[in-house]
Amino acid sequence: MTARVLVVDDILSNVKLLEAKLAAEYFEVSTAFSGLEALAKIEEHHPDIVLLDVMMPGMDGFEVCKRIKQNPKTAHLPVVMVTALDQPADRVAGLESGADDFLTKPVDDAALFARVRSLVRLKMMTDELRMREETGQSMGLLDPAQTLVDGSPTGRILVIEDRPESVAWFKAALTPQNEVVAVDSFEEALVCVRGNDPDLIVVSLGLRSFDGLRLCSQLRSLPEGRNVPILVLVSEGDRRKLTQALEMGVNDYLTRPVDRNELVARIRTQLRKKRYSDHLRQNMQLSIEMAITDQLTGLHNRRYMARHLDTLIANAEKSAKPLAFLIMDIDHFKSVNDTYGHDIGDEVLREFASRIAANVRGIDLACRYGGEEFVVVMPDTDVEFAAAVAERLRRSVEATPVPISRDPGRLNITISIGIAGSAGAGDSSEQLLHRADQALYRAKREGRNRVIAAAA
Repeated sequence: MTARVLVVDDILSNVKLLEAKLAAEYFEVSTAFSGLEALAKIEEHHPDIVLLDVMMPGMDGFEVCKRIKQNPKTAHLPVVMVTALDQPADRVAGLESGADDFLTKPVDDAALFARVRSLVRLKMMTDELRMREETGQSMGLLDPAQTLVDGSPTGRILVIEDRPESVAWFKAALTPQNEVVAVDSFEEALVCVRGNDPDLIVVSLGLRSFDGLRLCSQLRSLPEGRNVPILVLVSEGDRRKLTQALEMGVNDYLTRPVDRNELVARIRTQLRKKRYSDHLRQNMQLSIEMAITDQLTGLHNRRYMARHLDTLIANAEKSAKPLAFLIMDIDHFKSVNDTYGHDIGDEVLREFASRIAANVRGIDLACRYGGEEFVVVMPDTDVEFAAAVAERLRRSVEATPVPISRDPGRLNITISIGIAGSAGAGDSSEQLLHRADQALYRAKREGRNRVIAAAA
């Protein structure tokens, strides 16, 4: 995996050494020698990750990191602080400023490269979600997602550890702000992930009864665990396990003995990222739903029907089962708009759509075709049965006035319905729609408020 790496350090020899090592691993490297230059390079070159020194004149690394994370355009950009500072307080300060990791020089090359690749891989997943969200925004479907600014996120944390004293320590450190559940077996861990929907999983790689790495691999293969952050605990110096964990998609790690403040800081970072990713995924799902849904009525729209009707016809032909197509129109709907206004017309359309939804089956496809026209596609249904459903809906609409929000409080409306059935081999969506449309026109010519089926 390659990536664009920005190296920031005020000492030329440090920059050149790190640049050479990264280039040898086929990373694309750019450099900056101050905080202000780094911020400008980020704006200009859009790196995939920043390796940032702390002790720099003018603006130190902590301030640079804060500015990166407070900018909605760069808040998702991974930042690794690579510094000579080695005190726990320094590490915590870096993490609290928004850094994704804090590595103390001299840094083991293999560990650094594994961490860079891991963070870049996770960023690419977020970039895909952000790109889809931007598409939804450009179409006017979505508002911008919230940024990574939640300072005190909390959540449900699953701790997988078989040492009781460690479990007690984790619970004391993380509660009551978080809900903490602890298990000590492979099977219990899988059950909890499937059933309890954790926001973060902490896995000890020093488990005595089973292999923690194998558990991490299994968790990543579960649909329920694919997007849950995993933080592993490793013994100091156990680089092999740490590298393997990062390669299989673990999000973060802590080295024993664990500093309590560092634990809390890393937990907050991962929960913050989880909230942001969840929001992006929800927005992506919302944009998909909005693209195929009529916003006024909540039914599927014409675009969705057009894309699925040919498939439904082909399935009907392949299975030798019938398919019925209903197209319906509210009689004299123009007079409703002209007399009461378009807002009341919208109320009538919404009510009619809800009655359609209440009168069709789960396998049926109900759509707003346009204006006051609606369609229902009924798989595994012959014209006779579809006509009975249509007649039931017509009578219900005729018998029950539509409530409206101004005088006279309710309106009497009627509907006309045209029906056509699939004609077997060679039939197409255009032909089916044309036959149903002709039946609807006939219903209107013959006086409206009736159901007409097209000739077989």
